Amino acid sequence: MSENLWHSVTVRIPFANHEHATIAKQVIEVDAELQRNAVKRTLAVEDSQLVATFDMLTVRLARLVVNGFLENVDLVVRTIGEFAEEAIYKPLQTS
Repeated sequence: MSENLWHSVTVRIPFANHEHATIAKQVIEVDAELQRNAVKRTLAVEDSQLVATFDMLTVRLARLVVNGFLENVDLVVRTIGEFAEEAIYKPLQTS
């Protein structure tokens, strides 16, 4: 399929700091896209923003892929909010 038939979406998610954006990128990039031949995903961190660019073959895929990505971001943000301070400031306790 020709490159000009691809649909492109870029999403910028602001985080409290660069470290949190980097954590989100590392967590999300572990999971590959299910339809690799129809979806290309690029993740980057710019300052304190997670920048995700998606190229998809169909508009329907754009909606599905971006929705799934935002659900993952929501989970990461809630996890960082719950555990980030403890993970940074509390020493690891061993039994």
